[in-house]
Amino acid sequence: MELDLTLIIILLVTGFGAGMVDAIAGGGGLITLPVLLSAGMSPVEALATNKLQGSFGTLAASVYFVRKKLVDLSQMRLMISCTFVGAVFGTLLVQQIDTSLLASVMPLLLVLIALYFMFSKRIGDEERDRKVSNAVFAFVFTFAIGFYDGFFGPGAGTFFAVAFVSLLGFSMAKATAHTKVLNFTSNIASLIFFAIGGNIIWIAGFIMAAGQLVGGQLGARMVVNKGVSLIRPLIVVVTLAMSAKLLVDQYQQGGQLVGQLLSWFS
Repeated sequence: MELDLTLIIILLVTGFGAGMVDAIAGGGGLITLPVLLSAGMSPVEALATNKLQGSFGTLAASVYFVRKKLVDLSQMRLMISCTFVGAVFGTLLVQQIDTSLLASVMPLLLVLIALYFMFSKRIGDEERDRKVSNAVFAFVFTFAIGFYDGFFGPGAGTFFAVAFVSLLGFSMAKATAHTKVLNFTSNIASLIFFAIGGNIIWIAGFIMAAGQLVGGQLGARMVVNKGVSLIRPLIVVVTLAMSAKLLVDQYQQGGQLVGQLLSWFS
């Protein structure tokens, strides 16, 4: 890919917008991946570079939430460790097996999550009673979602948010804050292995990272100030958008497969 002033501006603006959306509701990859692919990167390079720039956005949001005391890192050590290990296993496994089955199931799961955020009475600005201990939550749920993020990825932040709200009884703002810390953890785990494989386009990633740092902090500030009135509808929109994108991708892949079969028999 060739970097000119126009592309640099596009990458900066994309990073900023994705960082802001990702800090509030997740799903920033919906914005960044198409731009990276259109810039001339291969799919693997785009995924790897996306992990690099996304790590800066989740870091900026996490730091802001910690400073605002919505997150106590000392109480998240086990969750962070389990998320990291899960993401490492997921990243290693995805290189060995086909993810097409998971891709076909994900749109339905994301629609169900959107419906949960639309109608659940548990989601609000107040905290509720927890259903599991921190240890069970870490070893079972953060490990599993971290594994999923390393293995496949779309909607991982939403899964974290749902888990915090439904299982630990967190308010929406507090759940979003803790989600960003674990998102950053799983991003770093995947980033390490992408870097080892030499798949990252570093200059593009760092340009987008500059926008992510600003956008991530601004989005985190909006979470603190606006709370559930902002987070809830945006998560619904982003989740439905992710579901639609996965369905479109499947449709395009199916069309290509049919075309290949027809060409073989013609």
